[in-house]
Amino acid sequence: MVSPGAGGEFELGWWQGGKALKSVPAAVRREHPEEVKRLRELVKQVRRQVTTLCRALEAGFAGEMSWPYETWRERVAGHPIAGTVAARLIWEVETAPGEWQALPPAFTPGSGPAATDGPAATDGPAATDGPAAPGECAAADGPAAPDGRRVRLWHPARAAAGEVARWREAVTEGRVRQPFKQAFREVYPLTPAEEETAAYSNRYAAHIVDYRRLYAMFRSRNWESRMLGPWDGGDTDAATRVLAEGRWRVSFHHDYLYDEPGEYASTDQVRFHRRGDEGAWREAPLAEVPPLVFSEAMRDVDLFVAVTSIAADPAWADRGHDRHLAYWRDTSAGPLQPSGEVRRDALARLLPRTAIGARCTLTDRFLVVRGDLRTYKIHVGSGNVLMDPGDVYLCIVPERRRDERLFLPFEDDDRLALILSKALLLARDTEITDESILRQIKGGS
Repeated sequence: MVSPGAGGEFELGWWQGGKALKSVPAAVRREHPEEVKRLRELVKQVRRQVTTLCRALEAGFAGEMSWPYETWRERVAGHPIAGTVAARLIWEVETAPGEWQALPPAFTPGSGPAATDGPAATDGPAATDGPAAPGECAAADGPAAPDGRRVRLWHPARAAAGEVARWREAVTEGRVRQPFKQAFREVYPLTPAEEETAAYSNRYAAHIVDYRRLYAMFRSRNWESRMLGPWDGGDTDAATRVLAEGRWRVSFHHDYLYDEPGEYASTDQVRFHRRGDEGAWREAPLAEVPPLVFSEAMRDVDLFVAVTSIAADPAWADRGHDRHLAYWRDTSAGPLQPSGEVRRDALARLLPRTAIGARCTLTDRFLVVRGDLRTYKIHVGSGNVLMDPGDVYLCIVPERRRDERLFLPFEDDDRLALILSKALLLARDTEITDESILRQIKGGS
């Protein structure tokens, strides 16, 4: 049977006598090899379709993507594949011109996998008809919206703080793994400094990043950029992405640094251009950029810096250049960017539901974990660890594979999984067997 799993991912399952099997029955594998092969390929095809759909839906945040209600019910919420994605997202319907109201959610507290070690949730957005069956969107069979009304994805930038908090609690308590960040999505309003500069943003300038990783991320997020370096004879560039159905373009400037033994770049300004009636791009003041276009563009830039900055590399200090060491130290434990603030909010909701919640405290930028050997401060932005007393740096190189036992309310933040994994490890520091970690903990105590 091909069906969506607890997290929404499609998988191939085998059942016999009402019980799920761990693998393909030997008789089926022996007598129907071609059919098994076909089913496995079908799962891969469905997963590719889901990935494509999720990317299209998320890209629509920066524009005004919406559907007539009946079309959405039939082709999205009621579709056997798209419906599994729609059921884990928050939607809103236009109830009057320019007025929108969230639809009842397909998920309700307790409808996902059972939560552990946690208290009951506070009141969140209530579902009117009870939990939906797996793969169904609760609104798919609900009453039709008024004629001519439309449905769109809910975005926290268009909601009040209290509503955002309630949706985050509902997603967390229901143990809903959203296909991309929505309830916990970062919002980036203009800052006073950006209002003064008017034409560009320096919010993410002057960071030192791993250039190869940065270039790879440009490609993965559909940004256009040429490869920099001595082989192309160029050391400056502006990566660009077109948003809002082609009406806006964002440019992220960066410079190649000729450092040995690695390849690094420094980040610079972010600028916006509007497409004119004649098709040409014209630079626009930041104040004229639609708030969602600005927010979604800056969210990408924040992601680029957060992932590729040398400050996020726990082993960089042991092999990096002295002239970047001050940047590494300041940034790896510095104030949180919006991505870090959202991660902190997610941790505040997740930790009380874990077995180590009583050992954890959140400060403005650190998750403080009380072990039996020492107390540890995990930076919520970089994931780097300092040990008390004395803020002694603890290098823990993470495993490449994510611990699937960890529940995360969204699928696109490896840093959150990394921080939770480190917290689980350090809260039980007397059980650590890795000698390289133990030497650091005991050697500085």
